[in-house]
Amino acid sequence: MRHSEAMPADDVITSTANPKVRHLVELRKRRVRDAEGVTLVEGHAELVLALDAGVRVRTLYCCVDLVTDPDRLALAENLAARAVPVVRLGRAAFAKASYRESPDGWLAVVPNPERALSALTLRDHPLVLVAESVEKPGNLGAMLRTAEAAGVDAVVAASPMTDWGNPNVVRASKGTVFAVPVASAPTAEVVDWLRAAGVTIVVAAPGADRILTDVDLTGGVAVVVGAEHDGVSDEWLEVADAPTRIPMAGRVNSLNVAASAAVVLFEAVRQRGLP
Repeated sequence: MRHSEAMPADDVITSTANPKVRHLVELRKRRVRDAEGVTLVEGHAELVLALDAGVRVRTLYCCVDLVTDPDRLALAENLAARAVPVVRLGRAAFAKASYRESPDGWLAVVPNPERALSALTLRDHPLVLVAESVEKPGNLGAMLRTAEAAGVDAVVAASPMTDWGNPNVVRASKGTVFAVPVASAPTAEVVDWLRAAGVTIVVAAPGADRILTDVDLTGGVAVVVGAEHDGVSDEWLEVADAPTRIPMAGRVNSLNVAASAAVVLFEAVRQRGLP
């Protein structure tokens, strides 16, 4: 496929003031994303993962000058064949729309991945990750990558500080935000939902008496981790079936929240004997 066949050169948007480019910039704002029910996916690898997860692209934006592998342009042709609008941007226009330091020429508008808590479906003996009031999109994204690798059924943001459609969450998750079911709700609602599901609430807290390896994680389990600075709230500690701490030999008594989630989730994977 030649570039000119996929996206004619005379259709390239070069102006950074073009309404379509300005709209992409506006989508960095949560209120705009929420109003339209969409988010942004940037990067070829992230977009491919989203498509593999069944995401339907609303509009694809591509900068051919930034695409280093011409074979990847087949993606634009395939989406165009499915009646997805494909818009070609020049370097300056794409740089304006991009939120990455080193863009690779791929940016798409897609539906917001978040769903209602009641819409989540859990298997028997599920493994759920709950992140309470986590502020940094990078931490949420890192936890999603871990959750996908660990086979987690769902990731729930309790009393969230950011939204799942935040482009930086999408970026940090490498697109796994579309592969793992995600939802958000106030902590009280999340607790009620977990109780109704009959899962054991395992809260990671540095001051807990029981160490992680002494807690049974083989049944239905919800792993709860807290905010970056304050950890889990008293509300979660009060309802915890199994407060637990990660054993540490050094002087530091806590880990980064994404690291803590990874340790606990993969202890659950180990106990469950998953490959």
